[in-house]
Parts: sequence; C-alpha cells; structure tokens
Amino acid sequence: MEYKYHIYSPYRVCPLGAHVDHQHGLVTGFAINKGVDLWFSPTDDGHVHLESRTFEGVVDFEVSKPSQVREFHWGDYARGAKYALRKRFELNRGIEGVIQGSLPVGGLSSSAAVLIAYVMAFARANDIKLQPFEIVKIASEAEREYIGLNNGLLDQACIALGQKEGLLFLDCDNNAYRIIKRSPQMPDFEIGIFFSGLTRSLVNSDYNLRVYECKTAAWNMLAYTDQPLKTFDKTFLRDIPKATFEKTRIAMPARFARRAEHFYSEYRRVRQGVTAWETGNLKLFGKLSFDSCESSIHNYECGSPELIAIYEIMRELPGVYGGRFSGAGFKGAVIALVDPSHKENIEKVLTQQYLEKFPEYETTFKVFWVKPDDGARFVNS
Repeated sequence: MEYKYHIYSPYRVCPLGAHVDHQHGLVTGFAINKGVDLWFSPTDDGHVHLESRTFEGVVDFEVSKPSQVREFHWGDYARGAKYALRKRFELNRGIEGVIQGSLPVGGLSSSAAVLIAYVMAFARANDIKLQPFEIVKIASEAEREYIGLNNGLLDQACIALGQKEGLLFLDCDNNAYRIIKRSPQMPDFEIGIFFSGLTRSLVNSDYNLRVYECKTAAWNMLAYTDQPLKTFDKTFLRDIPKATFEKTRIAMPARFARRAEHFYSEYRRVRQGVTAWETGNLKLFGKLSFDSCESSIHNYECGSPELIAIYEIMRELPGVYGGRFSGAGFKGAVIALVDPSHKENIEKVLTQQYLEKFPEYETTFKVFWVKPDDGARFVNS
C-alpha cells in the first residue's frame, strides 16, 4: 500500500549523563543512524489502524475518544501519543500506517523513538504545528503518564533534536540545550552497540525504584539540615548543593548516599566531558564515559552480569575510546566510541570472550556499528 507520509525517528545513545535526567541533571547524547520508520496516511473518520513489521497483531482505536488503560501491547505507544496530544489539542483525524524498527529492542530508547514518531504523525494528520522541543515534552509526558516510566527528557531530546555533526548537551533543570559541533581536531569515530542478548522492560525493571531512591536521598539531606520538605514529585537532587551532601552522607543509609554520589559525580563528568568534546579530546571524553559506567555499577548499582562482562572486556581492547551501559543499564546494551580502524578486531575479540562466559546467548548476542545522525524528521515529504 502507498502511504502519504514517512517519518524516520532515530534511536539514541548517551555517552555521558547516565541516570540523572530524572533528577534534573546534565546530559549528553546522539541520535544515531538506526531507528524507527513510520509510514502513514491520515484518515478523515478519526480511526487509527496500525500494523507492525516488528511485532504481531494490529492496533485499532478512535483518535477522538479518551485513551483507556494500558493494554501492555505495542499499540500502547500510539495510544500514549494520542493521550498526551489530546490534553493540548483537539484531534479529529486518525492515521493508518505501518511501523518498523531497524535494531532489536534494548538500551537505545526505542520506546521514545516510537512515541516521537506517533506524536509527529498525529500532529501532521491534524494540521498541528509543533516545535521540536514541544514534541520532546509531549512524548515524554506520554511515556510518564500513560506508559508509566518516570523518565526525564534525555531520550526524547536526543531523538528530536540530534544533529549528525554535533553532541547534544541538555540541562534537564531548565531545558536549555545546545548542539556542540565536532572539533576539527577530533579523530574519526564510530559507535559500537553490543547487545547482551537479553531484552528488558524498563517499567518492570528497577528503573522506577532508582528514581525513588534518588528522591529519598534528597529528602534525607533536606531533613538532616532542617529544611522544609517538598512533595516527592517536586524533590530533585539538582536542587540540593553538593556541600549539603558532603555534610549529610554519613547520616543517611548507604544505598541512598551511593545514589546521590552518582548524581554529583556525573554532573562533574558531564561538565568535563563537554569541555573535552569542544576541544576535540576524544580520549578524555571516552575516559569520562568509562568512569560514568564505573559509577553506574558501584554507586547507581545497575548492570546485569552480562552487561558488566561486556564492559570489562571492551575497556581493555585497543581502539575503544570509552563507553558505558546504554539506556537504564539493567539488561539491554553497552555502547562504545571506537576508532573505526579497530572495528573488526574489537568485534571478533569481544564476541569470542563474551560467548565464552555466556554461551547461552550465542544466537542473540549482536554487534552493530552506527554513526551520529540528525533527529526525527519527515522523509521525502
């Protein structure tokens, strides 16, 4: 079938700024040249009919009616996009189309890429003009309020705002962002994506639990220093000076202190990383990404045995500038910034050593090579 429109919505990777967007921290990211394609045509009667080349089944609903509770099916993302848009706009026209992802799910924010594609599609069908950051906020709201994942804006911002020749730097406190162009002094690199073979669902992982632990750490600091408490939804580590943490870390339970330690150290790493990127120092930028992963393992306490094994193998390989867990870091994937001349050897040695430890993933472990790309867009329309 011929469809009128085609949206490409890329996946994303975050080299620095792990697990801090929900605490209003600083983050960096790239859109990459793999992602989600959505082909669609508007429908005048308001009906939505979607098929997937990745998942089984079809999706049918009416765009003008309120979204019901989640069905725990891939169609929830279309319903979530409709839900968030209907809070702001009247929707009368639906879409019929087909969606397809280009990489296995896990660690690249495929859910955010899908949501952004649907937000853009429903907006186009209903002649709604959205600025890129409006798309970011609407898609994030859909994921928080309808899908049930207490995320920040990192994923959506990378996907909607990314540029091929630059690094996105986003302050999740005031939503200020800029694209930092690559320095002419920076060596060439590609991004390795190493899938553990495990897939994962963030809502059912410890993702939301870690968010609550960060907020509890903030509450502890406020309580120990006799400051007024805010409601949980308005409590963020970013609002509490690091000096307060240094005074109170001994008093709070160790697990909460570790979560806060990750936040404050990651804030510093992102600041240093932005300077390294601006000056073309990919070696330092990569080291900071490795340090971020160490903190993710020991302070944030995420990472499955499989992910940790991939990380430990790759950091010893020639040609790997740096890298860390991708996404929430509970299953999913590990990413690395790599000298392209070493790709073949990295893939060979990493695959061999990983499968020696985890032979059960022989058919599902995958290595992909990608590059930074521009953000979500309409193709040939």
